[in-house]
This record gives sequence, C-alpha cells and structure tokens, in this order.
Amino acid sequence: MSPYGSDRSPRRPMRRKLLQALTAGLVLATATGCTYKDFPRLGMPTPTTEEAPRILSLWQGSWAAALATGVLVWGLILWSAFFHRRSRTKVEVPPQTRYNMPIEALYTVVPLIIVSVLFYFTARDESKILSLDKKPDVTVNVVGFQWSWGFNYIENVDGSTGDAKTDKNLDAIPDRFKKDFPAAAGGVYDVGTPASKNPQTLNPGPTLWLPKGKTVRFVLTSRDVIHSFWVVPFLMKQDVIPGHTNSFQVTPNKEGTFLGKCAELCGVDHSRMLFNVKVVSPERYEAHLKELAEKGQTGYVPAGIEQTDHEKNRETNNL
Repeated sequence: MSPYGSDRSPRRPMRRKLLQALTAGLVLATATGCTYKDFPRLGMPTPTTEEAPRILSLWQGSWAAALATGVLVWGLILWSAFFHRRSRTKVEVPPQTRYNMPIEALYTVVPLIIVSVLFYFTARDESKILSLDKKPDVTVNVVGFQWSWGFNYIENVDGSTGDAKTDKNLDAIPDRFKKDFPAAAGGVYDVGTPASKNPQTLNPGPTLWLPKGKTVRFVLTSRDVIHSFWVVPFLMKQDVIPGHTNSFQVTPNKEGTFLGKCAELCGVDHSRMLFNVKVVSPERYEAHLKELAEKGQTGYVPAGIEQTDHEKNRETNNL
C-alpha cells in the first residue's frame, strides 16, 4: 500500500510547516513597528514638508499590504499545485468537491476586509492632509492659466497698499478663505510664461518662494481650464478648477529649489506648464517680497473665473 494513503502521511507535517511559514511571513510583514524611514521610498522622492511623510507612509503601507497578499496568494497556489499533484502510483480520479462553504466565505470576506482597511487608512490620512484647521503663517493664491502660473502673495509688504479681502482681482476666492487673510494685505505677485527660467538652476517656469518652517496655505484658482498644482517632493497635488476654489496647506522643512508641474492634461502646451519652488529662510522670504514690491509688482493678478452658481450655493449652505 502506498504510504500516502495512510493517516500518517508525510505530507501532513510539511503542509503544517508551509502554513506556519506563510503565517509567520505575514505577521513579520504587517505587525512590525517600523516607520516610513525603515522602508524604501518605492519611487517616491525624499519628502520636504512635515505633511509628506504621512503620504509616503500610506504609499509604503499599500505596497506592504499588496506584497503580503501576493505572498499569501502565490503560496496557496504553489501549495495546491505541489501537494495535490497527480500521484505516480495512483491513476484513479481524485474525489471531486462541488463546493466548500468555509473557503467560499473566506474568499468573500477577506477581500472585503482588505478593501475596508485600505479605505480606513486612506480616508484618515486624506482628512488630515486636507485639514485647514490651523491658521496659516503664509497664504499664496496660485493661479493656473494656459500656459503658466501666477503667484499672489497675500501679505503685508512695505510699499504695497490695498486689502486682499476686498480686492476685485480676488473676487473668485470664497469668503471662507478670505477670513484668514491678513488685514489690509496689499500683497505682491509674480507671474510667469513658458519661457521663464529659474536664474540659479535654469529650470523652466516661474519660481514660487516659500519660507522654511512656516505653515503655507495654497488657494488654487484657474482662469480657463482645469490644471493641477503639483510640487513633486511635497508628495501632494490638487486640481486647479475654474469656478471652484481648492486649498491645502503644508509646512516646508527643507531649503532648496524643487520642481513643480501641471499634472492635468490641460491643452496643447500642457507639458510647458512647469514651475519651481524655492524654500528659503523666513528672513530671505521677506526680503524677496520687498524685492517684488520694489519692481512694481504690487497688488494681485486676476485670480480666475468667478464661482459658478452651484458652488456659490454650496458655500452658502456650509456657512
């Protein structure tokens, strides 16, 4: 008689060892107390804001979950193919199983659990990243247009008079954002063209200056079509929509000049909608604003298309 027909089959201990190894691998992959710094960035650039590590951690966690799921699935496939292969000593048809309720329940429940866990962490991090509960130190109105960018620095700058809360050029921005604007902020602006270049790096596009260690709120408006404001090492981008104002805020924590681009296909010269972000000390940032004022770039450029009636109604209902 074949030894594989008895209850003392040598296959059983090996099956147990394989299942134990798979279980141990899943535990090690998912239950360790590692931070985002302990894992590779998996194609992401080095974070340069206080908020970016949360995004990187979510990205790494998604990869870890996918890897653990893949190891489990491939392990079960190989286990089934190896341990249930046709025996050389037996030619009869093996027992046929029409259905198995525990297994069918398992492969229905497990995907629901996986999706629910991913949804929870995504919703938690998205809510935190898009939160505007902290009053910003700096507010910049980013204006997207075909085929470049304008930056309205909503600040009190010597040599600039006016008030951002009542300036006609900023009528497209809802009052819920204006309430956090500084009082009597005359402001300064900078605006680019596709031919603009950063004088230090010679990278194409205008340059947005930001202070290190300060909370910066971006208020995003468009003059024409949908664009997308993406500063690559911030690991964050958001659509710039005509007739609708979006906003998010970050705290840059690393000085340097970083690349930015439009991440929404916005027309024939979409690829030329590049810009730079220069993070400097707060003192150098203030000096730059004074330089813009001395050049006569005071006040604000038009923010964009006025809000649609639907958006106005939404704003009114949320007040």
